[in-house]
Amino acid sequence: MTPEDAQAHIAASDPRFALTEAVIGGVRYPVFANAPAHLRVLLEDAAPAYGDRDALVYQDERWRHAELCREVRRVANALADDLGVRQGDPVAIAMRNYPELPILILAVAALGAVAVPMNAWWSEQELAYGLKDCGARVVFADGPRHQRIEKLAADNGLTLIAVRDAEALPGRPRYEQLRDGGRDDRWPDVTIAPDDDFAVLYSSGSTGNPKGVVLTHRGAISAVYSWIMARLMAPLVADPPPPLPEPDQVQPPSFLVVTPLFHVTALQSNFLQGLASGATLTLMYKWDPQEAVRLIKRERITRFTGVPTQSAELMDTARALGESLDTLEAIGGGGAKRPAAQVGQLAEAFPAAAIASGWGMTETNALGILIGGPDYVAHPEAAGRPTPPLQEMRIVDGDGVEVPTGEIGELTVKSAANMRCYLNQPEATADTVRDGWLYTGDLARIDEEGLIYIVDRKKSIIIRGGENIACLEVEGALHRHPDVAEAGVFPIPDERLGEIVGAGVQLKPGARVDEAGLQAFLADHLAAFKIPDRLWLRSDPLPRGGTDKTDRRTLRAQCLAADTEAGAPINEE
Repeated sequence: MTPEDAQAHIAASDPRFALTEAVIGGVRYPVFANAPAHLRVLLEDAAPAYGDRDALVYQDERWRHAELCREVRRVANALADDLGVRQGDPVAIAMRNYPELPILILAVAALGAVAVPMNAWWSEQELAYGLKDCGARVVFADGPRHQRIEKLAADNGLTLIAVRDAEALPGRPRYEQLRDGGRDDRWPDVTIAPDDDFAVLYSSGSTGNPKGVVLTHRGAISAVYSWIMARLMAPLVADPPPPLPEPDQVQPPSFLVVTPLFHVTALQSNFLQGLASGATLTLMYKWDPQEAVRLIKRERITRFTGVPTQSAELMDTARALGESLDTLEAIGGGGAKRPAAQVGQLAEAFPAAAIASGWGMTETNALGILIGGPDYVAHPEAAGRPTPPLQEMRIVDGDGVEVPTGEIGELTVKSAANMRCYLNQPEATADTVRDGWLYTGDLARIDEEGLIYIVDRKKSIIIRGGENIACLEVEGALHRHPDVAEAGVFPIPDERLGEIVGAGVQLKPGARVDEAGLQAFLADHLAAFKIPDRLWLRSDPLPRGGTDKTDRRTLRAQCLAADTEAGAPINEE
């Protein structure tokens, strides 16, 4: 069956995937006609359909779908009744992968307010920027984040709610106390429109500070339903068709969530998709490959999605422990490009699992390009094909004109899943979204088979183990040091993380700072993952390009050549 025939068959046989059109922001888009209007409906639909099935697992704690719905309802009412949160208000959430994180996101969304999950690795300075930018007056935080935010809360009149390991702090408002006081008999009395905002997720762009990406209910649900439809289409378009499992061998869907839920991949493609599919989602507080193997066995996990580093470490650990992990049906990847050689290695190590990869952005609700199974093994360098049925993609030149097949241009995406805007940045929004098309900043080409290849980035971004790092942000922090005259930041290839951060630094005359001193200085200004793994200190000016900007490519080549000449390793990680 062709993809077009499969799409038509599913849309005709399952009303959830019937298509219509909607005008959003003055632009006409294809949309799902019968999709939930907002995320609260998504949760309400899952509760009776999958009520007795575990929805959320964390260590020894479990919530069934019906219990999760009641928990979200209680928290939503408590937010309104006890904290005065109203429709449209931003609510910040700063924590690692505790169950309270997705519960709070759903509760805020159910109230018609706007959830702002903040990067748990941010420094105090970065948290201060994000809180000021989003305008949140209520903040939920676990222990380490509570410590960083406490002074900010006192200085800015924030209501700071302690969660998990922060709840032992004396005299602090506690999440459990708030939740236990909430009503669970009915939802808050609000009307939520499909194109109302549901979340702001911060993503590093090519400028200094992170950008707040404003996502709507329709956008998130459009992405979720597109992934579900793609999964339904996969066996219909497979050649040859896969054998149908025996009824007693069909496993309920079960996802292991190993990446942070404050990132779009984990939140949308793992949690929200799993919720809509009736899946069980097992949360990991932090990545540990041995613990991942244990949880996959204990919970009979069917889907694993992580950055390439995590799937490689899972493979190596399972092999070392002699575990086949034969419940796995899919091993996905995202956040960074998977090395081509790893695709075949994973397929050999896990023959029962479809090896897959996806490309998406915070700005697209993680929806984008997919590839998996034999197609991926045959084309391990490819990003894949657009996820049906809502997206349109074009590869264009500098004038916005579509380039011929095989030529390189900028990848653009038009979809109801795309962001509404960048928060408080109308110029950046206008530059990124034009006539409904989102200009991704990624350079790509498409081949005769319709496969898209991501070949480079226009934007100065480093992707370290799935974390986006803006070169300009790191350069700005380096320039704060009194001994630094100029700095240029660039990616260094790394076998484990894909890329790590390198920097060439011109010191002022008489400077006495060394590499370790600069790294220690940066710890007060940047999250740890953004601090350069290698610093090359020099007295001569950095190389310049034709526009008099720092030529990062030439600088990188000079720094790596200096290591080679000195017989030093390229990186120390």
